[in-house]
Amino acid sequence: MINLKNLEKDFENTSLALQKKGVGKEMLETIKTLFKERKNNLRELEANKAEQNKNNKLYGEFRKKGEENTELKDILTKLKNEYQKLKEKSNLIEETFQKFSINLPNIPDTSVPEGNDENDNVEIKKVLIPKTFDFKVKNHWELENQWLDFKRGAKLAGSRFTILRGEAAKLERALINFFLDKNAAIGFEEVAVPYMVNQNMLFGTGQFPKFKDDLYKIEDENLYLIPTGEVPLTNIFNDEILNKDELPVLLTANTPCFRKEAGSAGRDTRGMIRQHQFNKVEMVAITTPEQSEEIFQKMVDNASSILEDLGLPHRLVQLCGGDLGFSAMKTIDLEVWLPGEGQYREISSISNTGDFQARRAKIRYKDTDNKNKLVNTLNGSGLAVGRTLIAIMENYQNEDGTITIPDVLNKYIN
Repeated sequence: MINLKNLEKDFENTSLALQKKGVGKEMLETIKTLFKERKNNLRELEANKAEQNKNNKLYGEFRKKGEENTELKDILTKLKNEYQKLKEKSNLIEETFQKFSINLPNIPDTSVPEGNDENDNVEIKKVLIPKTFDFKVKNHWELENQWLDFKRGAKLAGSRFTILRGEAAKLERALINFFLDKNAAIGFEEVAVPYMVNQNMLFGTGQFPKFKDDLYKIEDENLYLIPTGEVPLTNIFNDEILNKDELPVLLTANTPCFRKEAGSAGRDTRGMIRQHQFNKVEMVAITTPEQSEEIFQKMVDNASSILEDLGLPHRLVQLCGGDLGFSAMKTIDLEVWLPGEGQYREISSISNTGDFQARRAKIRYKDTDNKNKLVNTLNGSGLAVGRTLIAIMENYQNEDGTITIPDVLNKYIN
């Protein structure tokens, strides 16, 4: 969650930043009104309490003399009734505040460009030049090599499920090991986590309640299949206080990810770009505010290095405000070149969420002044396994339908 005190203190500038991320003016005006109501309510509560204290003192003096003052007694009864009503109003205001605050997105960093959607994202740079083919290139689903079985995947579970067979299954396993090794080489500790989490963990990282409709729930259980490894990795420290000298904590894990893809009807219906279940190697960092920018760049560089080692042309793109995720204050996407489509497609998103998730998940650290402060959390794909697999299929395809495996994977795939 954002710090509501900052919103109240500098409402104009903070609300402009939130509008950059698509928050409507009507919602912001409602919050502004709530701030005024809360302030007025608090003033009335304090005035009522002061009046009660004054009259209680007077009433006590009468009682000491053995006298009964019915007028004062009636005034006190009336004040107590009014206080109860004011308290009920205060609780209602706070409850409304809570509903608004959990649905407000993170405030974008000042470096985030203006824009409404992906068309307004800003390219930072391109890495590697796409290969020129002397034959007609195919999309990954058109390659006749029996690697991907869409028909039987749909038979087993429905649309957007795919079976990987033979060399494809081996290549996926090789990619997972390669990604984990690359992440470990720069200090990320490998972790094996549960693939189901409870509602509180999803609230902590911002998927719940706003994105509830995109989650797969376990019937009759307070458990959901994870939409990304970011959720269990970040929430390892949910409601904990770390020591400053423990930070940064760098974690990586391979997990399946499960998404209903709500709202994606008609998009990427062919191939393996958008699946209900896919593997992803995730990077998560828990840092102090001072460390977070350096770690953010380290994660971006690492994801780019993995693609470069695989010989996959890609570009780095900074997301504009309108395309920025709910929890992110800034994001750099890595988009890999797919010659079959003739365009770049997202393969990794590296995000710095500042203290937004930490406030929701109550992740803190004890600073050198012995005060508890909120950590910064960062997350990013390193990388999406299925999309890397199809990028290799398309970029390394040969005219006879075979696929050359990148040299860096030889020791993993034999």
